[in-house]
Amino acid sequence: MSTPFPFTAVVGQDDLRLALLLNAVSPAVGGVLVRGEKGTAKSTAVRALSALMPTLDVVSGCRFSCDPDSPDPACPDGPHEPGAFETRPARMVELPVGASEDRLVGALDIERALSEGVKAFEPGLLADAHRGILYVDEVNLLHDHLVDLLLDAAAMGASYVEREGVSVRHAARFLLVGTMNPEEGELRPQLLDRFGLTVEVAASREPDQRVEVVRRRLAYDDDPAGFAARWADEEAAVRARIVAARELLPSVRLGDGALRQIAATCAAFEVDGMRADIVMARTATALAAWAGRTDVLAEDVRQAALLALPHRRRRNPFDAPGLDEDKLDETLEEFSGEDDPGPDDDGPGGGGGGGGQPSPDAGPRDGGNTGARTEAGEGGQPQASGSGEQSAVRAAEPFRTKVLSVPGIGEGAAGRRSRARTEHGRTTGARRPRGALTKLHLAATVQAAAPHQRARGRSGPGLVVRRDDLRQATREGREGNLVLFVVDASGSMAARQRMSAVKGAVLSLLLDAYQRRDKVGLVTFRGAAAEVALPPTSSVDAAAARLESLPTGGRTPLAAGLLRAHDVLRVERLRDPARRPLVVVVTDGRATDGGAARSASGRGAGRATGGTEPVALAGRAARLFAVEGVASVVVDCESGPVRLGLAGQLAGELGGTAVTLDELRADSIAGLVKDVQRRAA
Repeated sequence: MSTPFPFTAVVGQDDLRLALLLNAVSPAVGGVLVRGEKGTAKSTAVRALSALMPTLDVVSGCRFSCDPDSPDPACPDGPHEPGAFETRPARMVELPVGASEDRLVGALDIERALSEGVKAFEPGLLADAHRGILYVDEVNLLHDHLVDLLLDAAAMGASYVEREGVSVRHAARFLLVGTMNPEEGELRPQLLDRFGLTVEVAASREPDQRVEVVRRRLAYDDDPAGFAARWADEEAAVRARIVAARELLPSVRLGDGALRQIAATCAAFEVDGMRADIVMARTATALAAWAGRTDVLAEDVRQAALLALPHRRRRNPFDAPGLDEDKLDETLEEFSGEDDPGPDDDGPGGGGGGGGQPSPDAGPRDGGNTGARTEAGEGGQPQASGSGEQSAVRAAEPFRTKVLSVPGIGEGAAGRRSRARTEHGRTTGARRPRGALTKLHLAATVQAAAPHQRARGRSGPGLVVRRDDLRQATREGREGNLVLFVVDASGSMAARQRMSAVKGAVLSLLLDAYQRRDKVGLVTFRGAAAEVALPPTSSVDAAAARLESLPTGGRTPLAAGLLRAHDVLRVERLRDPARRPLVVVVTDGRATDGGAARSASGRGAGRATGGTEPVALAGRAARLFAVEGVASVVVDCESGPVRLGLAGQLAGELGGTAVTLDELRADSIAGLVKDVQRRAA
């Protein structure tokens, strides 16, 4: 077994270490979500925590780690008789991103359940993690239904496995820790709320601290055991402090004054529901116990707010988590109660340990919404000289869009956009299972077994079922797609002051993509070339940031934009072949430059001067998508009394459809008329 990096040897990241320790003291806090850039010791700190967890007494032979002093009466391995037990370290169980539902919650032997009536249950990772740590790296990339199961078990302290009326329940109480890089995509706000605490981590910009990080890491890599031995005393001291804080926790008093501050803070920051209040109360209590106190102070409430509220204030994926600390201090001061015992002497371990200001190394704290949408021109984006380039304009307010989907039935990652064969959804049929049976189609199984009952010697009421009779249910649900935006940023878009509306429309589609669990990419074209502003990613807020800072101006190389988008799809098809693409071209259909496209098509270098040649090149590029059957939509941005209809022609070449900016709105009159006409037809 490899020697983990010592927890006390982690440099900086004070908020991260504090949040993990508070959950070790009181798992009822609800876990930790660690957000931050790559290479910031997120995984190292989590794995190091497992060595600090107190040892456990478990019932001998119990696969569910029952406590011998209070065994679970519903344990599948029970009932447990008083007697033999064993002591072992607390487990740290890692949940892989690609894990199946059966691997997470466990699986029933359906064949034995039907033929013998026996609950043959194979425990999953939730059972392994009971009374320990469950660690999910890249939790934002985990399938939504697995996250739902995971968080439900964490909230209820139990896991339920049901297959066609046969059910098993077992205890599943664990310290849940998830790590994620926001650049790879965000969790839904509903799921963010289920994590008790959140911490933003970033690499230090102080050279001395970075030097110390490198020094310790190199020393650990050279001699892991020797490095760990040098930190053994510090590790033992923290382990003893966790045990002492756990013992003190039931004695901590949460006074009415602290409760009023908690309630007032949650109300002031307009967090939804009551979970934030409960988590803050538990966190403040754990902070007091960690500091060796029996009274909760205002500084504990303040620190609890900084850990428990930032991620609960997000209203959409473009809002950055954070709190206005001045507003927090004003609220705490306004509702400070007379029964607050006030500051007292530091508890064991020194420094109060729990409350007070967060470490400066933990990264900046935002004040309210500091997402991608900023006022255009702030910070002074200069006018580019000689190129006709204009500074970025602000996007218009987003709106709810019509549902754009890919025709046919796919088999991509679970999502909410296009029809697909999935593990979850409505049952549409049955088939023989390929591999392990996961979703039994009971009627089809009985129908397959029924003709053979006499030949199999059936004499009693039970049905004689063999493996060949089992049928897997086929289900239809929704998948997430790759939505690739191809955005015209040329001068023709800016000259008519349409870019603000265009950006607002794309921002609205990005919000829709976030809600439907799509990957998104962004290709822009202007001047004489196109560029991939954002390769396909699950991070729609990154796409919004690139869109917001997008300058405009120059000629319109429509063909180059389409060819660049085609290249992006070709590469992405190799990486993720099951995910079907949806290309959204945002343009007025004009094409005034074809140099890059002509070069790519082998017709020689040089720059077109306008006329029909760039339009013809754009048509040829568009037909590449039509030949390959790529679903596409053209958002027609043409305005004014005289319209050329070029966007509609482009949609015809793509084999897709065209919608205007007005028709894109879900509540538009034009969209309503089209729906009525479609039904009438």
